[in-house]
Amino acid sequence: MVGVVIVSHSRKLAQGVVELAQMMAHDAAIAAAGGLEDGSLGTSYEKISAAVESVYSADGVIVLMDMGSAVMTTEMVLEDLARDNVVMIDCPLVEGAILAAVESVGGRTLPEISERLLTVRDAKKF
Repeated sequence: MVGVVIVSHSRKLAQGVVELAQMMAHDAAIAAAGGLEDGSLGTSYEKISAAVESVYSADGVIVLMDMGSAVMTTEMVLEDLARDNVVMIDCPLVEGAILAAVESVGGRTLPEISERLLTVRDAKKF
């Protein structure tokens, strides 16, 4: 099963996105990496790395980020991991997390989920 990691500057936001995704796909391998170790806002290399490792399998991991330094810090983690099957996807955080979790539980592959996530970039709410 493809793992999913949610990276946010906010611990509460990352955990909330994980909670919503698990509501739709309760068996999903999904982890939150939000905020700094002391609970303040920011992004943590260590938290992101630990979250990736916690959901990692040979099927791979998709990482979704909120913005700014979450992207930059995730890039550093992925460079150091040097695994081709751990990827960052640029899409809306909530919609992407739910879609990734549902597709993963449904047995889709990393490339299939990655391609599907690109379709939610321009998704309209109404």
